[in-house]
Amino acid sequence: MSAGEKAKAKAEQVVGKAVQTLAHAVHKDDLAAKGAALEARGRMRGAKEGAKGAFKH
Repeated sequence: MSAGEKAKAKAEQVVGKAVQTLAHAVHKDDLAAKGAALEARGRMRGAKEGAKGAFKH
């Protein structure tokens, strides 16, 4: 897993969680869903990179 991809995955997770939390605070359900999707995309990107690294060795 390259450091850049790992950082990108973690950044998506953090930003997604922040957007989701703030959206819930102001009762914006559509924005909360977008934040959840961004967070999930970050988790999946991290999983993909982890699996890619596992098969590399």
